[in-house]
Amino acid sequence: MGKKRIATTESNEAGAKKATTSSGKKKYDAGILCVQSTYNNTKLVLTDTKGNSLAWSSSGSLGFKGAKKGTPFAAAKVGEILADKAILMGMKEISVVVKGVGSGRESAIRSFITKGISVAGIKDQTPVPHNGPKPPKPRRV
Repeated sequence: MGKKRIATTESNEAGAKKATTSSGKKKYDAGILCVQSTYNNTKLVLTDTKGNSLAWSSSGSLGFKGAKKGTPFAAAKVGEILADKAILMGMKEISVVVKGVGSGRESAIRSFITKGISVAGIKDQTPVPHNGPKPPKPRRV
């Protein structure tokens, strides 16, 4: 079976000092929330004002599967979780960039507002095709 080991713990001052400093993370007062909402999923990315990503979440990463990922309820849950992360970073104000045509666009933003983070502006950057793909050739029978 092997020898039994007795674990000994030694406390030193350097280790205790590391344990007391809980977070060395930067505090951000403003940021950008990027919402990508498709028919199948909703992804949210929280960035600083320069565009460097700080936190992200999606409805698939929360455990929603299949058609439930694209629902407004799932998007609201994603927004709540990301809003909690933003509050821990000290964010007070965000500007929102929305891409996509899914049903979770508004509910993700509303969940941020309910958590107490103010929205400075909403910008829609949904890509719109100018001409689209080439249509299929007519069927020959």
